[in-house]
Amino acid sequence: MHQPLPPGLYIVATPIGNLGDMTSRAADVLCRVDRVLAEDKRVSAKLLAHVGATAPMTAYHDHSDEGLRQKLLAEMSVKAIALISDAGTPLISDPGYKLVRAAREAGLAVHTLPGPCAAIAALTLAGLPTDRFLFLGFLPAKAKARADAIAEVAAIRASLVLYESGPRLGESLDALATGLGTRDAAVIREISKLHEETVTGTLAELAERYRDAPPKGEIVIVIGPPPEREAASDAELDVALTKALESLSPSRAAADVAAALGIPKKRAYARALELGGRD
Repeated sequence: MHQPLPPGLYIVATPIGNLGDMTSRAADVLCRVDRVLAEDKRVSAKLLAHVGATAPMTAYHDHSDEGLRQKLLAEMSVKAIALISDAGTPLISDPGYKLVRAAREAGLAVHTLPGPCAAIAALTLAGLPTDRFLFLGFLPAKAKARADAIAEVAAIRASLVLYESGPRLGESLDALATGLGTRDAAVIREISKLHEETVTGTLAELAERYRDAPPKGEIVIVIGPPPEREAASDAELDVALTKALESLSPSRAAADVAAALGIPKKRAYARALELGGRD
């Protein structure tokens, strides 16, 4: 007979493939909570059966409304409720942050049980810099929105991590190659499963590989940071600032130009003032 848990919300990471990755603590908590919140009850039923958990399940996903959230908060004040995703760590490109925020605002206990996360696992497999990385979730489906999203992160000096589906992989890699240029990247799929695979190359090479051969399974794309660029010359800085100052204040122009040229904002701002700009 399992001992009951103290009331509150328990955020439980679940395996992303191999059920052997389930921690003993996570399994124990799932067997002791009063209710399990799951994205897809059909998917989670297999996991709960595997660990011997018998708590009732409630579907909780992007379309769950405020009414359900309030009912869960009321129950959470007297019972233990677990939040799980279909695979991996809840809230990472999954619903749930509103429930966590509401639970904290209500003064309820919130616990997390760390475990598998596809984004982190992919970083360990890609062989690309991991000292700084940015998780982007899924790119937008429409071409214009996707290109805009890529442009927003093009200058960030960090590795990029994205989730993608097999049917969209080739198209997304094409857009990434166009927007980011020549960068090393890795396509990682089916992490921890029998057919786990990591394919590396430039974005253009990977786009060509998958353009007409969409793979199956769960996919993560990892992209290396932009290459080091030579420091912008004074002439390049002046040209960029002069154009920016036509429509922007010196501080705003300096910020935009500094980001574009990869130089300190202080240098750009000082030169903007020398060129006659006034804030």
